[in-house]
This record gives sequence, structure tokens and C-alpha cells, in this order.
Amino acid sequence: MAWAMRAMQHAEVYYKLISSVDPQFLKLTKVDDQIYSEFRENFKKLRIDVLDPEDLKSEAAKEKWRPFCLKFDGIVEDFNYGTLLRLNCSQGYTEENTIFAPRIQFFAIEIARNREGYNKAVYTSVQDKEEDKGANNGGDKGANNGGEEEKGTNREGEKEKTNKGGEKEKEAYKEINKSGETAM
Repeated sequence: MAWAMRAMQHAEVYYKLISSVDPQFLKLTKVDDQIYSEFRENFKKLRIDVLDPEDLKSEAAKEKWRPFCLKFDGIVEDFNYGTLLRLNCSQGYTEENTIFAPRIQFFAIEIARNREGYNKAVYTSVQDKEEDKGANNGGDKGANNGGEEEKGTNREGEKEKTNKGGEKEKEAYKEINKSGETAM
């Protein structure tokens, strides 16, 4: 049960992160460049915007993925730990849109999605919703309080505030640190 809770927490934090920060600029591990280059070298034609579970879980796929994953044993912490992976990157984590995958597989696919611009759809849709919400509330909320905007309530029931100078990013990284992850 603990692994499932940790996997769900990881998924929630990651989704919050790509919703708050332009994913193109995210660094998930210290070895993102190595993971990405090895991934694209081994899986040139793998469609990553909408994954086919057969490309990850079939016997043929497992034979191809196994050597890739093992390259990162000792390089990526908990490289084979179970993680939730979205099948369609333009959607969130739902029962229908989620598959269980080793952590290194998650990193490889999500780093590629970030670098190739596929995860930008999540970030853009959340930003558009926030802009619409701001427009419906008069649109000048941030102008009266030093550039800060109220963002609802956080887990403790306190009002969350973000300013336009990168506070969303800081909050997302704080959330990662709270979850006990050293790197995504």
C-alpha cells in the first residue's frame, strides 16, 4: 500500500509541476541529458504524445526496454520503482489514462515530452483557465496587492498566494521536497 501512495503522490506533484512551470525548462534528474539521448537513440520512432500500452508492456517491448532501464541502475535513484505514467500527455492522471511503469521509463518519456513540447498543452490549458478566472474576477486583482494573486486554499486551509516573479515554480519545488523526493 505504501508504494501505491508514494506513486500517487509522485504523480500529483509532477502534474502540479508541469501545470505551474513551462515544462520545456524542467530538469527532472541530474542526468536528464543522458536519459534523453539514450531514450531517443533506442526508441527513435516511439510515439510519446499518446502512448500505446503495447509499446511498454508487451513481451517484445519488455525485451527492448529492459537493457535501457538497466543502464540506469546506480545512476538514477530507485530507477525501477513503480511510477504512474500518463498515456495521453494532454490529459491528467485518471484511471483510464494511467499505466504503471518503472521510474526510469517515466523519466525517459516525460523528459522527452517536456523537451519536445508535448507537455506544453497541460501548462497552457492551466494558464488559460487561470487567466479566464482572473478576467471573470475583474482582471486587476494583482494590481492592488503588490503583484500577488490569491490562488485558493492549500492543504492546511490557508490562502495560497503567488506573485508573477516565479512563485508558482518555487511552490511546486517546495511540494516536491515535502514529498521526500530528492529529484523527480
